Amino acid sequence: MDREKQYSTPIDVRFSDFDLFGHINSAVYFTYLETARIKLFRDVFHELTAKGVYVVVGKAECEYKLPIVLTDTVVVTLWVSRLGDASFDLSYKIHNNAEKTFALAKTTMVCFDTASNKTIAVPEQLKNLV
Repeated sequence: MDREKQYSTPIDVRFSDFDLFGHINSAVYFTYLETARIKLFRDVFHELTAKGVYVVVGKAECEYKLPIVLTDTVVVTLWVSRLGDASFDLSYKIHNNAEKTFALAKTTMVCFDTASNKTIAVPEQLKNLV
């Protein structure tokens, strides 16, 4: 994994993210992935979305390693782990920026043109992330 091609962002944990056991609810992990993904696309690929090129989730999976509790700091690091013709995979690590890994995840992202309402080839700008 090339560290220069990774994107990391801190996640603000909300009280409503917790379940009755004092852990972050498992469904909320996907919200954290989404938050990191939105920040990445806003910071790096805003020109593409301005042109009507969107990237949508085709598949999402998460492997839970450790529960996140109130005192934990949460960071999501993501990177492109597979590049296809019209789709690519983003891999994620939800961690605390130190020794704890809370979860590993992956989403398959599909490139979509809103003007033609069809999937399209992965744009060159996205290919440069690999």
